[in-house]
Amino acid sequence: MTQVAELPLPSAPRAAETRFVYSVCFAHFVSHYFMLLLAPLFIFIKDDFGVTYTELGLALTLFNIVSTVGQTPVGFLVDRWNARLMLVAGLLVGSGALAVAGLVNSFWVFLAMFAVLGLGNTVYHPADYALLGRHVPVERTGRVFSYHTFAGMLGNAAAPATLVYLYAIMGWRGAFLCAAVLGVVAAAIVFLTREPPEVAKPVKKAEEPGEAAPDGWKLLLSAPILANLVFFILLSMSGGGLYNYLVATLGALHGTPATVANTALTGLLAMSAVGVLVGGQLTGFTSRYGLVTAIGLLCTAAVCVLVGMIDFPALVLILLMSSVGFFNGLTMPSRDMIVRAAAPRSAYGRVFGFVTTGFHLAGIVSPLIFGQMLDRGYPAEIFFFMAFCALLSIATVTYSTTRKPAS
Repeated sequence: MTQVAELPLPSAPRAAETRFVYSVCFAHFVSHYFMLLLAPLFIFIKDDFGVTYTELGLALTLFNIVSTVGQTPVGFLVDRWNARLMLVAGLLVGSGALAVAGLVNSFWVFLAMFAVLGLGNTVYHPADYALLGRHVPVERTGRVFSYHTFAGMLGNAAAPATLVYLYAIMGWRGAFLCAAVLGVVAAAIVFLTREPPEVAKPVKKAEEPGEAAPDGWKLLLSAPILANLVFFILLSMSGGGLYNYLVATLGALHGTPATVANTALTGLLAMSAVGVLVGGQLTGFTSRYGLVTAIGLLCTAAVCVLVGMIDFPALVLILLMSSVGFFNGLTMPSRDMIVRAAAPRSAYGRVFGFVTTGFHLAGIVSPLIFGQMLDRGYPAEIFFFMAFCALLSIATVTYSTTRKPAS
């Protein structure tokens, strides 16, 4: 039997690599811009169609369901076909969906287009990570992953202000059409940017009987990959809870004024972005990604417990939540490198597609959990639950990083 190993090839010229990385990061920026498209325009679209909040919320439900169900199958396609052209197709599908949603005056068409937008969204994580993992040398991969994550954060940050501005000029339909144009521009950039040579190629070497790396669904259902899926779910439950419920939970628990709570949230989000960049640089100095992640998660859990127990002064609260954001961001590049280490090079698309469905699964489940806790009067338990998720994440990281990587 044989085993696939990686033989380094000469690195591509750095300028070509840089252009390529920027194009993929820009696509990720656009994907997050698309994901946040509805939120700042929600009330205007609701009033225009004359529907309820629940009815319009179906658009987000459809988007997340299609993204969750379709991402892993698309990951298989990314590994078998041209990942860059798949990324171009995803951008064009999303842009087309937004253009139709903005042009056609039908609520049912609007809902259907958000399902199509979810289909386009299935491409980004499998294609992005496959392209970056195959074309960037391992000593720079962690930093590049951090740029990729940071670009997505910039997309989230840019969406509200620009969309409200576009709405003031041309209405929500015009804002949708402008977003569609942005997607077409990103697709053109990705299409016209040549891929640098791959940094490794598979070669054969002898292997012990019975040690062949699993493939297909057998690979995805192997223990290390499932551990990474659970890790992404738990990490998203903890981080997503902080991002989405911090203001409401602080108000319910300590009576924190909205201005103070929102300032704490701003600090958390801003320092998450800083932490991502620092974490990316850190991967260039250490390959102990599990240790970096565990330290970040321990700090996150400790602060969540403290805030759940103590009503801190405003400045201390803001500093504590900013530190949580920093440590949460610090873990993200190492998180991605842990998945890369667990995946065979030929299966980056399907593995990253599979484990990042944890984002969507957490997005579906967490509102039910946190909403019930707030409705039933258990705000402190929200912080304790987020701390528990962070601590449990450490166990999944430890298990994944101590298993023999797939070849």
